[in-house]
Amino acid sequence: MHPEIHWNTGNAGRTSLAAGATLHLIEPLGFSLDEREVKRAGLDYWEHVDVRVWPSWDAFERELPALGEPFFFSTKSSRLLWDAPLGA
Repeated sequence: MHPEIHWNTGNAGRTSLAAGATLHLIEPLGFSLDEREVKRAGLDYWEHVDVRVWPSWDAFERELPALGEPFFFSTKSSRLLWDAPLGA
């Protein structure tokens, strides 16, 4: 939600790509996702990331029930991504 640093978002994008998950970003973004800026940031894999950008948390939350089981990243989590029951 409101990512400010493209490198951090790139890390989340790589993890999503590896897990076969969709990365949902909620605006405002602190950086541009246009092709030139993404390449400049070194995110050469970005074209393979399944990313959806939402205009607000409310717009994302309204669609959440139709999107499937959500998993959120947090530095305060007690469970690792790889321990989550993905695809179960």
